[in-house]
Amino acid sequence: MKIEGKTALVAVGGNSLIKTGERGTIDEQFRNALETSRNILKMVKKGWNVVITHGNGPQVGAALIRSERASKEVYPHSLDVCVATTQSEIGYLLQKAFYEEIHKSGLKNAVTVVPTMVVVDPNDPAFQNPTKPIGPFYDRKTAEERRKNLGWEIVEDANRGWRRVVPSPEPLNIIEIEIIEKLVSEGVITIALGGGGIPIYFEQDRIVGCEAVIDKDRSSALLAEKLKVDLFLISTATDYVYLNYKMKNRIPLKQITASEAIKYHEEGHFPEGSMGPKIEAVIRYLRNGGKYAIITSYEYIEEALEGRAGTIILP
Repeated sequence: MKIEGKTALVAVGGNSLIKTGERGTIDEQFRNALETSRNILKMVKKGWNVVITHGNGPQVGAALIRSERASKEVYPHSLDVCVATTQSEIGYLLQKAFYEEIHKSGLKNAVTVVPTMVVVDPNDPAFQNPTKPIGPFYDRKTAEERRKNLGWEIVEDANRGWRRVVPSPEPLNIIEIEIIEKLVSEGVITIALGGGGIPIYFEQDRIVGCEAVIDKDRSSALLAEKLKVDLFLISTATDYVYLNYKMKNRIPLKQITASEAIKYHEEGHFPEGSMGPKIEAVIRYLRNGGKYAIITSYEYIEEALEGRAGTIILP
């Protein structure tokens, strides 16, 4: 099935900037950002207006570690400020990569980064139940030491190791939505909602930041809904969504409906630390009027639009 439309939200996964086995140096991240931007620009060449969101799990964890370890030397950063910092850091790398690739391709599109605040409920139960993994993976012994000595909440994540977890409240509203909408409608390649957005709430007329990290897929679904995009595309580590993932009898899903996605999710095919949040985000988008969603690796974006790769999910 060929996907047609004009506006797309592309949610870039962490694997697009820090791949498995990499340390995550700035040079590594920029090299990966170049590959990511090169593939997204294939959409722009076909006439798509795009807004790009991105995760920040490894980066925000690193920012928090730097802040904590240097707290006796310099002023520390709260978690909302760490999210803001990584929005700028990752946004800069992506923006620089897009400029370089735009110049090579002969396109004329402008590209910009929009630091984005997202409203949450300060009484959200998530603040009492941290679930969002951030930072590097640890072996179990090291993780237990960090939990005991530093007071971290720790969980096993995606069968790759143990990670620190922090609160992840539900995104309710996006402060910069009108700015983002205007930029995208004018063909500006817009990088927004980094790391799920800076979590804030209002105390009368005052903005208050929260010690939390919002899930990127959930907030991306909210942005896709508010922008009424034609396509919600999630870039992740696999070419397809699979049943029985990582098993010998795994089955790639090429085209399914939201109802089928719900059924497979309820059967346990999409784990919480892996494909689960992405499937849930797609279902939210489709239930609220979305047209199409695709889940695939960024290398296959062009093929996915032609119906030759990726998992297409329909209402």
